[in-house]
Amino acid sequence: MRKPDNLIGESEAFLTVLDHTSRLAPLNRPILILGERGTGKELIAQRMHYLSRRWDQPLISLNCAALSEGVIDSELFGHEAGAFTGAKGRHQGRFERAENGTLFLDELGTAPLGVQEKLLRVIEYGEYERVGGSKTCRANVRLICATNEDLPQLAADGKFRSDLLDRLAFDIIHLPPLRERREDIMPLADYYAVKMCRELGFSYFSGFTPEAIDQLMTYQWPGNVRELKNVIERSIFRHGLEDEPIDEIILDPFRAPWHDKHSASFTAAHSAKSTSQSAAKTGATSGHHAASSMLFPIDFRQWQQDQEVDIIQQALEEAQFNQRKAAELLCLSYHQLRGLLRKYQLVGAQDS
Repeated sequence: MRKPDNLIGESEAFLTVLDHTSRLAPLNRPILILGERGTGKELIAQRMHYLSRRWDQPLISLNCAALSEGVIDSELFGHEAGAFTGAKGRHQGRFERAENGTLFLDELGTAPLGVQEKLLRVIEYGEYERVGGSKTCRANVRLICATNEDLPQLAADGKFRSDLLDRLAFDIIHLPPLRERREDIMPLADYYAVKMCRELGFSYFSGFTPEAIDQLMTYQWPGNVRELKNVIERSIFRHGLEDEPIDEIILDPFRAPWHDKHSASFTAAHSAKSTSQSAAKTGATSGHHAASSMLFPIDFRQWQQDQEVDIIQQALEEAQFNQRKAAELLCLSYHQLRGLLRKYQLVGAQDS
């Protein structure tokens, strides 16, 4: 039996789902899986199939949302030659390909009403007809359906057949969102991190800093496990350092780097203006005298770098070497400060 290797978790909510799935697996009944996007509905369907008596027979999947009404009809039930323009030969549908096995239908809530009616007939009588055909075909298929839609509400609105919902609702598996199983966030993060490190050719994964762990644990994860996987892989790739722990979690790849830069520049300019105005009130003469005391010629670029290093070190000391707090003091993003620390080789024993 092949068990999906990323059904990972130790929370009570997740272990309850696995137990529920295992108990339902041997039954030859249609099953409905409900859960938000990215919660792993297809993985649960795979687990149910491989724990069932049909484990050595085909497991066929179809995403109902990916196809139009005419196409999904043909994909599910097949079609005869000449059934429509371009149909040159008989097409084997998913039910026929899944014979004696399991058919997993994802995004069932998007299936057209006509297709829902045919599904009901298969469930009740084990019969269907190919598109363009008149011969009745028999189906010995275990049906597992999944959706993130509110099917009872769709049924009340006339958008989903109530009789089909009744037949599918022998029992329902409710998948918890990741925010309801926070104990599983770090085991999943470690799993995906190790896989990404292997892909990048790293010899090991050096872990997450406390700040990164805090980011992972406090985020709400609207995209659930799928989003977590993408975030971890992206963060490790951008970090790019094998021997340093991940110190920043890149949650939003759509935010352009210059957004933070512009915001920081505006804040710095506003602060500088206020300081300048305050200095002018206390006496501009002293400022002019100090500027006049500078010795020329001067390496201006080196002087600028020295000033940056000095102010960064002061900010770090003020923040007790907490880099996130230091970044806030400098009106920089955490990522920008990290870049400066690397540029001036200030990342050392006091790195946090």
